[in-house]
Amino acid sequence: MIRIGAVSYLNTKPLIASLRDRLAGRGQLTLNLPSRLADDLNEGRLDVALIPIIESFRTPGLRVISDAGIACRGPVWSVRLLSRVPIDQIRTLALDEGSRTSAAMVQVLLWERYGLRPQTVPLGMEQLPESVAADAVLIIGDRAMYPEQGVYEQIWDLGDQWCRWTKLPFVFAAWVARPGVDVSGLAEILQASRDDGLQAVPSIAQREAARHGLTTEDLIDYFRVNLHYRLEAGELRAMELFREKAAAIGLVRPADDDPGRPQGAAERIVE
Repeated sequence: MIRIGAVSYLNTKPLIASLRDRLAGRGQLTLNLPSRLADDLNEGRLDVALIPIIESFRTPGLRVISDAGIACRGPVWSVRLLSRVPIDQIRTLALDEGSRTSAAMVQVLLWERYGLRPQTVPLGMEQLPESVAADAVLIIGDRAMYPEQGVYEQIWDLGDQWCRWTKLPFVFAAWVARPGVDVSGLAEILQASRDDGLQAVPSIAQREAARHGLTTEDLIDYFRVNLHYRLEAGELRAMELFREKAAAIGLVRPADDDPGRPQGAAERIVE
């Protein structure tokens, strides 16, 4: 039985909607925090996981095995930078502990666009953004969707900022496997589960809306407009660019330093 892990965050719901049923007899699915999924892959407790893309850059030999993933091609709505000062004056930055990929993304954007390397401090997942003493705050998830009004001088939707700057999508998470794992036939299962989930978006949105303080219509738009669940050629180019830029400021190792990095994997995914 292949051991598969995923997070149970709102944005993953369409990817895993039917996955347990489709894995019957082939694999078992467990849900956990993103950082723990990455650790479990590294330590051999999982074979495949849906992990933040930044984590896949930090572990040698991990390979993307499916064109199912979580990306955006414009405003993402659920990842925002809230700044009390003009963006080019940010000196301290609080980073939401819920997302390492978004934390790296905002640091790349600030460096590439403004030459800024602000001092960073953690923002706890239960901590109010208004309570932290920093010039700017990165927040993700439900609380990023409707930030406090009248508090911040500038608000960035990071998906929008990345896509405008690069002219490429942004990839937040992908299904990856550790080296040596036989994943034959698994890509088709993961992609079929994704397709099931996209067809079931209205029912997923109706089930999840109230618990996240959103309307069903909000969530349908979030899943269908703000998020993109297929990794195509543009997404794969964006992953390479993100890795290059994150490596340039020391957040991950360069691709050339990964001796286990599969060659040509990106091209095979989209064939």
